[in-house]
Amino acid sequence: MPPVGVRVSLNTEMQKFLPEKTVTPSPGQNPRMTADSAEVSAASVTWTNAEPDTLMARVLAPANLKRAYQRVVSNKGAPGADGMTVDDLAGYVKQYWPILKARLLAGEYHPQGVRAVDIPKPQGGTRQLGIPCVVDRLIQQALLQQLTPIFDPLFSDYSYGFRPNRSAHQAIETARAHVAAGHRWCVELDLEKFFDRVNHDVLMAHVARQVEDKRVLALIRRYLEAGTMSGGLVSRRQEGAPQGGPLSPLLSNILLNELDRELERRGHRFVRYADDANIYVRSRRAGERVMNRVECFLSQRLKLTLNREKSRVARPWACDYLGYGMSWHQQPRLKVARMSLGRLRDRLRDLLRGARGCKMASVIERINPVLRGWAGYFKLSQSKGPLEELDGWVRRKLRCILWRQWKQSSTRARNLMGLGINEGRARRSASNGQGPWWNSGASHMNQALPKKLWDRLGLVSILDTINGLIA
Repeated sequence: MPPVGVRVSLNTEMQKFLPEKTVTPSPGQNPRMTADSAEVSAASVTWTNAEPDTLMARVLAPANLKRAYQRVVSNKGAPGADGMTVDDLAGYVKQYWPILKARLLAGEYHPQGVRAVDIPKPQGGTRQLGIPCVVDRLIQQALLQQLTPIFDPLFSDYSYGFRPNRSAHQAIETARAHVAAGHRWCVELDLEKFFDRVNHDVLMAHVARQVEDKRVLALIRRYLEAGTMSGGLVSRRQEGAPQGGPLSPLLSNILLNELDRELERRGHRFVRYADDANIYVRSRRAGERVMNRVECFLSQRLKLTLNREKSRVARPWACDYLGYGMSWHQQPRLKVARMSLGRLRDRLRDLLRGARGCKMASVIERINPVLRGWAGYFKLSQSKGPLEELDGWVRRKLRCILWRQWKQSSTRARNLMGLGINEGRARRSASNGQGPWWNSGASHMNQALPKKLWDRLGLVSILDTINGLIA
C-alpha cells in the first residue's frame, strides 16, 4: 500500500528527467523506501506544496534533477551499502519518487550509511572513502548544483580545487608566479586527517550564513553524520566529512575558505587546492612565524589540527605541489616531480604484468589511456629530459615483453631478421645468454624496434603528446 497522504502515481515530473527505458529495481534494495516503511503525513505534504520557491524546491525541480541524474550516471561509480548500481537508479527512483520527494520537502528524509572503501595513498598507507548509495548520490548532486552558485562567488581567488572553471594547472601556475615575484620560501601545510576531523558544528555554522532553508541545513548535517555501514550495522559519525560523495568537496571548500580569507587579510601569497595549501614568503623567519599563526587559527577557529611532522618551511624547489616540482631559477621552470614519475612506472608495471601472452596491439591499447591522461596532466612540464627517458623506458618494457614471447633462440633470430637485422648478428644476439631486460635495452632490439615503429603501432609518446598540446 502507498504511504498515507502521498499520491503514488507515476507523475509526469519524473518523466522529465529519467530516460524512457528503465530497469526494474532488484528486490530488497533500500527497504526504507518500501510502501510499508514510508510514512509521510498529509499535513506535511500540504505544508511543503505551499512553498514553491524555497531552496529545497529548487533542488527538486525537474530540470535540476535531470542534470543531477545525468552526472551521476555518467560518473558511474561503485554501489553503496545497499548494493544498488547506477543502472538500477532510473527504475528505482521512477517507482518511489513521490515518496522520496515528499520526505525531502517535509524534512523527513534520512540518508543511508556509506560503504567504506580503503584506497592506497601515494605516500603509503590508505585513505578511507565513504561511498553513498546511488539515490543519495543523486540527491547530493542536486544539492551541489544549487549550492555552488551560492557559495562559489564567495571563495578566494587563490582557491582552485573542485570549483567551476578552475583547475590544478591554474594552482600550479599561481604557485610559480608567487616564487617568480620573489617569495622564495614556502610554508607547506599538511592538515592532519582533514576529512576525518571536520567539526560539524563549525562547518554548519558557515553553511547557515548563506542558507536559510532549514530542511536543506538538516539534510546536509544528516549527510555529514551518515555513519559507515559494516556488517549490517551503521556507526554514527560524530565528526568528519566522508570522502566519496558529490557534496564533500564543496563542504571542504566552505570550511577552508575561512583559512583563505584569514591569509588574505594578513596579505599573504598562497595557493590552495582542496586541503593542499602552500604559503609563499620572503624569508625562513617569516615562514616560521606564519606557520605558528596558521596553526593557532586552525586550532581555535576551525577546530582543525596541523600535522607538524609533515608541515615545513622550505625552499619552493624542495616542495612538490600537485605532482609538480619547480626549479631554483629566478623565473622558475616547472618539472614533473620525482614521486610522480615513480608512481607512473608502478602503474605501468601493474598493467603490463601478465601481458606476456597478449598481442602487442592489445598491450598498447591497455596502456595508452594511462599515458595519454598522464601527458595531459603534466603538459606544463618544461623539463623534457625525464619525459624522453620515460618514453624510452616504456618502449624497453614492451621490447622485453616481445623478447619473452619469442622464447626460443631460433624464434628470436627469425624475428630479428624479419625486422631488418642481418642473419649473423641476429643469430649471435638470439643466443647471447643474457636476460630479457638486458636484451630489451641492447642495440639489436633498439635497431629492430625503433621509436618510429612504435609510433606506427599507435603507442602514445608522452613527450610527443606534450609537445603537441603545447603547440
